[in-house]
Amino acid sequence: MGLSRLAALHGVATSYSPSPDVTVSVPDDTVTAVLAALGVDAGTPEAVRRALDAAQSAAVSRLLPPTVVVWSGEPLPASLTALPRDTALTIELEPAPGAAAAPPEHLSQVANPTAPAPTAPAAQGVSAPTDRTPAWWSEPPPGVHRLTARASDGRHAAVTLVVAPARVPQPPARVHGFLVQLYSLLSARSWGMGDLGDLADLAAWSGRSLGLGFVQVNPLHAAVPGAPTDPSPYRPSSRRFPDPVHLRVESVPEYGHVQDRAVLDDLRQDAAGLSEAVLSKGALIDRDAVWELKRKALELIHEVPLTPGRRAEYCDFLAGQGQALEDHALWCALTEVHGPNWHAWPEGLRDPRSPQTARARAELLGRVDFHCRLAWLTATQLAEAQQAARDAGMAVGIVHDLAVGVHPAGADTWSQQDAFAHGMSVGAPPDAFNARGQDWGLPPWRSDALAASGYAPYRGLLRGLLAHAGALRIDHVMGLFRLWWVPEGRPPTEGTYVAQDAEAMLAVLVLEAHRAGAVVVGEDLGTVEPGVREALARRGVLGTSVLWFERDWDGTGEPLAPERWRRDCVATATTHDLPSTAARLTGDHVTLRHRLGLLTRPLEQELTDDATETAEWLAYLSRLRLLPEGEGDEEAAIRAVHRFLLSTPALMTGVWLPDTVGDRRPQNLPGTWDQYPNWRLPVADAEGHPVTLEELAASPRLHRLMEVVRPRPERPGFRTGPPGARRP
Repeated sequence: MGLSRLAALHGVATSYSPSPDVTVSVPDDTVTAVLAALGVDAGTPEAVRRALDAAQSAAVSRLLPPTVVVWSGEPLPASLTALPRDTALTIELEPAPGAAAAPPEHLSQVANPTAPAPTAPAAQGVSAPTDRTPAWWSEPPPGVHRLTARASDGRHAAVTLVVAPARVPQPPARVHGFLVQLYSLLSARSWGMGDLGDLADLAAWSGRSLGLGFVQVNPLHAAVPGAPTDPSPYRPSSRRFPDPVHLRVESVPEYGHVQDRAVLDDLRQDAAGLSEAVLSKGALIDRDAVWELKRKALELIHEVPLTPGRRAEYCDFLAGQGQALEDHALWCALTEVHGPNWHAWPEGLRDPRSPQTARARAELLGRVDFHCRLAWLTATQLAEAQQAARDAGMAVGIVHDLAVGVHPAGADTWSQQDAFAHGMSVGAPPDAFNARGQDWGLPPWRSDALAASGYAPYRGLLRGLLAHAGALRIDHVMGLFRLWWVPEGRPPTEGTYVAQDAEAMLAVLVLEAHRAGAVVVGEDLGTVEPGVREALARRGVLGTSVLWFERDWDGTGEPLAPERWRRDCVATATTHDLPSTAARLTGDHVTLRHRLGLLTRPLEQELTDDATETAEWLAYLSRLRLLPEGEGDEEAAIRAVHRFLLSTPALMTGVWLPDTVGDRRPQNLPGTWDQYPNWRLPVADAEGHPVTLEELAASPRLHRLMEVVRPRPERPGFRTGPPGARRP
């Protein structure tokens, strides 16, 4: 019982329910290991008693929780309204983003005064109390502030105060867009994989010619270098900074001033050879080979002096990124000397604040500057891609993707060691689809460390991603509430859930998205804790709804009628982890899994069940008159699927770009590593022939699908309006 109580005080679950009628107990060894990763000794009964006494004593004497969240326009939390009478409150206001350095502003208040306080002028930037808040409260502006409370009984607390708008921004209207893995989208100008120039071109074309409102891409986070590099965009070195492998080299202004043109021309020729191998010879996308060529070209570019204006812009970027960028660039430079796994570096270099690391920083100053410059160039091209999207009329623009975690040996875990629970990995418990559970190899953040830092790593991450985004997709958004922790050396079945401070995580997310004017989309597929979707919807975070999973699970089990779909979501036919629509309709995804030995039942049974499900959906689409061409036409069926998606009330509708040309291959096949070329395939047509961006733009098949998807302009002299509206 003592261990269970101690675990509960630290948000560690001792049991979980994979289904409503099943409860599974977590092994005590797992609970003990997880508590140890949180800095709590529970190794013996005596240690449990000491830790429990300390935790309970701290909870009783605590004046305020580590983080207090206030939602603008909503009643104050109980932690503030229940403060002892005459508690003195001082709020150190966070400077507004981009504001010039100045002494911090302070706001002083008295909680629950014994007598009405005289009315005083509100502090600068502080709104007057509303009728929904106590008379003593003057709400600070949105931000992450520092709140100090001093009670008359001598208790004292200095905590983080997050003041957030009630909801994130919403799309200005119903919008449709493409979903694409950027590396898979090659053009005639690519260096062996899709790049930010291709992204800008895709956005400009699809916005202007097709009337689309967004383009969603995979995470563009910095990867861990290696031989070979892990190709998964969901296991990066850093989520804070983008990977310069995505740069369009020729678009760097200094490119035209490189002195050694012959070497640069040779690199371009080699890059053309990489693209030719992928597009014409069936080769896989080779990220390492692409980066080797781009790195050499960028080193030549780095030798070109910046103009005064460019130098000033670069210095502004360095000042804005601060220590975080310097640490990231130093990690990149150190990997070139000592390899990509910082755990194996000389001991002194494993600490980013050690004297040895300081000396290395000075010795590697040139390489540090090179990697800082790459971060600046990449951020610049990200901004240009978003600007191209908005110039093309896109209501949202580029939708960036936030991976659920980072590589245990990457830059983030080196520079922010105190923020991570080392010896732990994020994953998923056993479920109906995977009886062995999942271990994703990603160390989780420690909620207590985030709170102690005022959520600085989380805020910096969000601010960096949102700087050039019209929207942000959050992979496994349920991780804002809880994550499945797996102790190192144990199978995923022996993990447990660890709670996050969901209110604080959501408030910081809403605050940063509001500052950026960006939409937020949560990937909420799979096992979702009760109440999570409702909490996200309340804050305006859109969900993700995939056609094949939307059924009346509480009733008939049949396909869910379009009018019963939720409005607050991105509706789509597939994702990067699922079969393409053509593969789903033809059953190719079943035969692929059979070839790779991934089926758990006989092939005939799998094919029969899959065909039955597909036939049910096609019959339903026919009944809804969304398949006028009749069954038996794969391309027509794909159009019907998208007609269905458009008939739902979903605010955003996503079209998987490979679906536009009938691609049958998944970009990622969960449960495989070297058995399948995950994350290395170009967009291809129904026969498996790679298709360039230029060929996509001219594809009759794509345009036939877009005739279904694209918004139809009104005839001249007519205007849009609700049903029954008068027309001139």
